[in-house]
Parts: sequence; C-alpha cells; structure tokens
Amino acid sequence: MNYQNKLEKLLEKHNGTILSADIDENKIPRIYLQKMVAEGKLEKADRGVYVSIDSIEDEMYSLQTKYSKIIYSHETALYIHGLTDRTPFEYSVSFPSGYKVVPNVADKCKIYYIKNDLHQMGIISAISSFGNSISVYNIERTMCDLIRSRNRIDIQIINDSFKRFVKLKTTDYSLLMEYAKMLKVEKILKNYLEVLI
Repeated sequence: MNYQNKLEKLLEKHNGTILSADIDENKIPRIYLQKMVAEGKLEKADRGVYVSIDSIEDEMYSLQTKYSKIIYSHETALYIHGLTDRTPFEYSVSFPSGYKVVPNVADKCKIYYIKNDLHQMGIISAISSFGNSISVYNIERTMCDLIRSRNRIDIQIINDSFKRFVKLKTTDYSLLMEYAKMLKVEKILKNYLEVLI
C-alpha cells in the first residue's frame, strides 16, 4: 500500500490540514507523517495538527476535530451564516455544562455553556472558510442564543443581525419559537421581532 499517496490525498481532502487522529483512523503509520515534516512538506501547527507548507491551518476544523464537544455558536455562527460582517476576533463556542475546557481552547475562544440536553439542539454542518466541514448551530438556534447571552454580546451586533435575519426567506419561525421556548427567551424574542417585522 502506498501510504505516502494516501497521506497526500487526505491532505488534499482537508485543504492542507491533517490531524494525527486522521492518520490513525486511516491506518497510516506515523513514520510517514514524520517523514513529510522532515522533508519540509508539513509543519506542526499544534499538538496533533499538521499543515502543508503551502497552506494555512484551518483552526476551526482543527479545534472541532480535537475537541468534539465544540459547537460554533453566537458571533461565530452569525458570521458563518452571513448575518454579520464583523469577523470574530475569537471563536464563540458552546459546550455542555460541566465540560472541562482545556487552556488551549479557553485562550482562543469565547466560551458559552448550555445544559447537556440542549447542547445538541439545532446543530447543522457548515463549511469553514477553508472548505472543511464544521458543526455550527442553525440560524434559528443562533438567534435564540443571541437573546439568551445578550449581556455578553455587543448590542449593535445583535440589532444588525436581527435586521438581516427578518429579511431571510428561509427562516422557520415555528422552529425559532420552539427553540425560544426551550431556551426560555420566548417573550424577549417576540419583543425583538415585533419591533422589526
């Protein structure tokens, strides 16, 4: 078997970023990874994260692959969904309550905690700016999260996002209200919507 070729195809599939977990999952001996680093074809970007020298690390993909409980939310989800022009300075991520966040993640991210039974609600797959699949909350869940965490988010971001949100043709308002009820923000959300619609 040509492990070198298999490794290069994985790199291509993940747009230049490869994780040691990908190597293990595809049963490629790690010596091939080390060989590519020694040859100057790959650089170690972080523990278990390697990037081809002609690529930039897809940090969102790397973080989520290493820490599977991460769901991109709040300001980062707004950006992914095109509901804000502001590029986030740090990633906003949600974790289930009680999850111990490692310092590596805490340094790069704005952390939000949610009850375990609500953590998985509204997750969809989106594409990072580097073309890799990442998990993010859908638009309806994101808008409820903004209301729920409004004391931690710039009011201009919230107002601008809601103005864009009400113009969308794809919004599922029954799902939005279902999420609002579950997250206990139904009344405040209705107030926002009444002003804008």
